[in-house]
Amino acid sequence: MALDKNADDVRPWIEAAGPTHPSLIDTKHLVADLYNMVNVPTILWIDEDGRIVRPNDVAYGNNQWQEMHGFDAEVHKRALRTWVHGTAPAPFTSERARQLQQLPNAEHQEARAEFALGQWLWEQGRMEAAEAHFVRAGELAPQDFTIRRGSMPMRDIDPMGEEFFAMVGAWAEAGNEYYHPLPEA
Repeated sequence: MALDKNADDVRPWIEAAGPTHPSLIDTKHLVADLYNMVNVPTILWIDEDGRIVRPNDVAYGNNQWQEMHGFDAEVHKRALRTWVHGTAPAPFTSERARQLQQLPNAEHQEARAEFALGQWLWEQGRMEAAEAHFVRAGELAPQDFTIRRGSMPMRDIDPMGEEFFAMVGAWAEAGNEYYHPLPEA
């Protein structure tokens, strides 16, 4: 699933991948809100009974960007395959999965509301009013890069450009992690 402002922005990536499964584009960031996703890529595993057995974690589909982020995609893919094929148990007990979930606080919820209002204003063509809400959302939840980076295309800012990398650099220089990987199961 892609979090993007419209399907056309992500279509080239989907077509290049040629998936055999449906590819969803969440233009309203509903999945990010429901599962408290604060960065991409984010994965979570949900079993047949609808239980989260691996809460939000970072994983990549390939190692194209490994030098930048340091994660080996094959580690996650092996773990996922063994779980899906039933040759390994769920990575965490239900209790441990709940302990590892990071739930949003009131300020983060307010940030998501500010982002949603900014997006609605942007859709109405009210760019100046939208900008104020996007900025406020980023101030309330600076750890939420789905909000901060997600507003960039609507603000005519390249989400993979200099401003994005400056934002991530400032975040890291302040002693913050850009990704919060889970401990190994």
